[in-house]
Amino acid sequence: MVRKMLPQNRWLVLAIVSSALLLVVIDMTVLYTALPRLTHDLHASASAKLWIVNAYPLVVAGLLPGAGALGDRIGHKKLFAAGLLVFGIASLAAAFSPTSAILIASRALLAVGAAMMMPATLSIVRQTFANERERAFAIGIWASIASGGAAIGPVLGGVLLEYFWWGSVFLINVPIVIAAFALTLWIIPNRAGDKTRPWDLIGSVLIMIGLVGVTYAIKEFAKQKPLYEAALVAVIVGAVFLTLFVRRQLLAKQPMIDFSLFRNRRFSSGVAAAFIASLTLVGMELVLSQRFQLVMGLSPLEAGLLILPVPLAAFVAGPVAGLALPRLGSERILWISLLVAGLGIASLLYAYEASPIVQISSLVVLGFGFGAAMTAASSAVMLNTPEKSAGTVASIEEVSYELGGAMGVALLGSLMSTIYTISLTVPDSMNVSAMVYDSLDEALILAQNLAPDAAMNLISLAKAAFENAFTVVIIVASALLIVTSGAIKLATRAGRA
Repeated sequence: MVRKMLPQNRWLVLAIVSSALLLVVIDMTVLYTALPRLTHDLHASASAKLWIVNAYPLVVAGLLPGAGALGDRIGHKKLFAAGLLVFGIASLAAAFSPTSAILIASRALLAVGAAMMMPATLSIVRQTFANERERAFAIGIWASIASGGAAIGPVLGGVLLEYFWWGSVFLINVPIVIAAFALTLWIIPNRAGDKTRPWDLIGSVLIMIGLVGVTYAIKEFAKQKPLYEAALVAVIVGAVFLTLFVRRQLLAKQPMIDFSLFRNRRFSSGVAAAFIASLTLVGMELVLSQRFQLVMGLSPLEAGLLILPVPLAAFVAGPVAGLALPRLGSERILWISLLVAGLGIASLLYAYEASPIVQISSLVVLGFGFGAAMTAASSAVMLNTPEKSAGTVASIEEVSYELGGAMGVALLGSLMSTIYTISLTVPDSMNVSAMVYDSLDEALILAQNLAPDAAMNLISLAKAAFENAFTVVIIVASALLIVTSGAIKLATRAGRA
């Protein structure tokens, strides 16, 4: 039975699901400003540090397709409420983790709750707003939360770490989860799911193992001294499980991911844009926040505040793009916004040593581009597919976001590590551990045990190597956005021909 919802409550429903979405996307990036302190307090290795960041988006991406199908089956409100509970419990566990291993496990449990909530948020928005213009505006707000939330994570982390210990970045989730859970039970109407929809747990496990295998291989190959046997095994395992997943979906009568949807040009453009935008945004924020703290010597709060123009611009761009969608169309907004974001990132090569006004302007431009791109991508995906499969379709888009975020950390993070290692040459006379080539973090820690002159020399060499790596990452991220923008524009022209 569907409980009747008062017309004015539809905006309150949007606020409830948006608050939950904000928690989910913030937790993808909130650790960026906390990483240096967290690494020190938990004695986390470089590998453990990457897994602390990667465990969350990888598990989310693996579980999303199954969670979307489950929401279509049992009803999105039920899955959303259950996800809130799991997320709240996992937040407590993460906040008080005594070791890096327990923190990684807690982050994985957080991902389970996030995967339960994410498809439901966009599905509930689509079901709640019947008017086309209102729905486009609501999706714009949802998308601005998705893009701006990921960007505001480092800011929130910086503010909290200025006054509290690193676990506060997780503990802050708990009161918001409690309030959202109570309002969900009270405000959001129950809508019966389609009990004929299957739920494929095996398929979810297959894709999760496949993604973890491939990402592990990427990170291993990027190390200074990779274990090629382990990397090769991971590539094979990842490829086999992803192949099994695809075969299973092609043979299923009601697949979790219906690959025929990708024949729709607007749908496939939206998925591609969501993936590339998330990859570049998360990867860029990772290297930028690290540079602010490790090279410029800023506190977590100062680093977070410097990134603040990105989420603020994204929050503004989302609703604006939503209002423009009925007139301009999703594809036109997609390629223009990706181009704007790409040019904004490219300008960082000049702006990061320029005046504060120039730096802020660059961050505003790229933030606006990301916010508009996320809105257009969400609309292209959700509004070109049947409503009865809203959960499954939403999960495809959100897999693009989460997988893009994971690949941003793995690819751009590994690229940064590789260029840093190649660029760094430490004289043998310093007699320091080979760990100095792992990361700038390690170099700064090792420098504490050297004589003042040797320490200054090591720090200077390591920072110069990091700057080289930063430049390469920015160039690659900008190129990815500009090339994707051009490809979508060409596809749009071909479709009209």
